[in-house]
Amino acid sequence: MALSKIDVANMLTGLVPNDNTIRRPLSKPIIINGDCSVSQRGTANTDESSSGFYRVDRMNVGLSNLGEFRLSQETLTSGNAYNAGFKKAFRIDCAVADASPASGDIANMTYKIEGRDVQAFKKGTSSAETYTLAFWVKSNKTGTAQVSLIDGDNSRQVGATYTISSADTWEHKVLNYPADTTGAFDNDNAKSLEIEWALDAGSDFTSGAVPSAWESSSNADRSVNDLALQDNTANDWAITGIQLEVGEFSSTTLPPFQFEDFGDNFKRCLRYCYQITSDASVDTDIVSMTGTGSAGFGTFRYPIPMRSAPTVSDSGDSDFSLFGDTAGNPSSLRGDRTNSNSTGIVSDTSISQGDVANLRLDSDSGNKFLRFDAEL
Repeated sequence: MALSKIDVANMLTGLVPNDNTIRRPLSKPIIINGDCSVSQRGTANTDESSSGFYRVDRMNVGLSNLGEFRLSQETLTSGNAYNAGFKKAFRIDCAVADASPASGDIANMTYKIEGRDVQAFKKGTSSAETYTLAFWVKSNKTGTAQVSLIDGDNSRQVGATYTISSADTWEHKVLNYPADTTGAFDNDNAKSLEIEWALDAGSDFTSGAVPSAWESSSNADRSVNDLALQDNTANDWAITGIQLEVGEFSSTTLPPFQFEDFGDNFKRCLRYCYQITSDASVDTDIVSMTGTGSAGFGTFRYPIPMRSAPTVSDSGDSDFSLFGDTAGNPSSLRGDRTNSNSTGIVSDTSISQGDVANLRLDSDSGNKFLRFDAEL
């Protein structure tokens, strides 16, 4: 059915179609990259065996002593999620199985939100709002799994569950969470709210009960229901279309997913990560470096201000070259005087006082990078 001009206008302004009395409190979606379209760190499979890894922007994988996951950005070509407008998804495959988790083992997927982006929930006040979380999910495993909201500012949590009814089929899930009048979210750029999808865990995280009301943080209640995703290397789990709404909605009243154009979505991701990735055919100029006699220094400005001073990392000194008054590979590349707007890039390669050399990322099929990471 074609959208009316009113429906289109409502989608752009945040109004729920066909109900001009309901308005989203924010014009932009709370979840950034909920359609999984941005994947600066690459799209190909990588195997990870510890926590803190990203593949699709803003989607974090936690894994503690529980086999290995293979992470990728999946391209959709059919299925229910594709028909709903989604072309990309974040996919997790079990690469190394562990069918008997130790008590302290855990695996999850998390999305972390700054405090200033969740103020509309009015948490910790008498006017506190309820939460609705919706997403598309697919797995080869059927069963019930838990999704928790974790308030890191006040050490509180609440949980809900969803059920995968049909294997290898995209299913849409809508979960509701109660308001919390205890403990306000900090209004700053640090992590306040974390959404945690339970994937597998040991008894330290499964021995409690799913908390239907907000409670003080308890590990025993975080993964009471999970899919035991690590029990077989044939297992996989994928997600897309993630949206978090203020208020309580059902599958029939849920506001439509707020698709952003790729450029706007990408810019919002840049607040948390900016990665320069090698081009397949030409070298990429990074920054002009001025010699100090014993080293080279150049100021690099990010495309937009980042959430905080980022951590600077790269794929290795040998992936870069100096071109100009000094040539060759740089030595011990690192960030210096780093803040949310820029960083000084330093090379210990001897460049004569006053000489200038361009720092370049050598051409390659996407395996070389310079990364600025300000993730939560």
